[in-house]
Amino acid sequence: MIKPTTVLGQPAMWLRAPDGAEVTVLLQGGQIVSWIPAGDQERLYLSPTAVAGPGNAVRGGIPVCFPQFSKRGPLGAHGFARQQVWDWVEGAQRGDVVVGVLRLCDNAQTRALWPHAFEAELSFAFSGLQLDVELAVTNTGETAFDFCAALHTYLAVDDVRRARLGGLYGVRYTDTTNGREQHQELDPFTFVGEIDRIYWDAAGPLTLATFAGRTTISREGFDDVVVWNPGPERAAALPDLPDDDWLQFLCVEAAQIGQPVTLAPGQDWVARQGFEV
Repeated sequence: MIKPTTVLGQPAMWLRAPDGAEVTVLLQGGQIVSWIPAGDQERLYLSPTAVAGPGNAVRGGIPVCFPQFSKRGPLGAHGFARQQVWDWVEGAQRGDVVVGVLRLCDNAQTRALWPHAFEAELSFAFSGLQLDVELAVTNTGETAFDFCAALHTYLAVDDVRRARLGGLYGVRYTDTTNGREQHQELDPFTFVGEIDRIYWDAAGPLTLATFAGRTTISREGFDDVVVWNPGPERAAALPDLPDDDWLQFLCVEAAQIGQPVTLAPGQDWVARQGFEV
């Protein structure tokens, strides 16, 4: 079943698989804001004080960071894709799997910020206990361009201090809270407060253990992994996040940051992030 709905007062699409799995995607940002696996519970966090609409970035779900990650460039934080309204291209059921496709093309607003012609497509497929999200970017212009990208996934947890993330042992990371570079020495590891790390060239799947069991996180085409939680002090300063809700999520992001993607005219790039509970 596929039908239009609204989230935070903005247009969205709701999709349900024959086995009962559900996904809701907000057209603003092409942003998946809910994933409920079959017979399971909500696996994505969406802030109860999130704000949608022009000029806002929705806190929660799976924001698309493009064509810039964070403040690593001249654009606003994480680029403009999460603030643009994407076109709903397709929703379909193929056997037991439900798929959805959204598209964002350059327009007057994006070209004023980033003077390149592009087509970005977000597609997702889900059934049972699995969700796969794919981001594809095509250079539709006449000159080459570089970009970075990430799927800024907010995974729901009961208490982030009791969550454990495994699969990054030995991987070099930059701690952006202090600028230091280190290698991950514990696996799995736990969280006690603010964390903001970019793990470079991270290979292999990750496993997040929470109150709801284990979630396996896979990636293809994304070289890096970002692990983020604001902790209590930064959360208190965020107007779209309740003070104590830092306890309710952990961001585990598939990202392409260290080596920006270069696309010549007509070239494309595809990467994906998958989840299984």
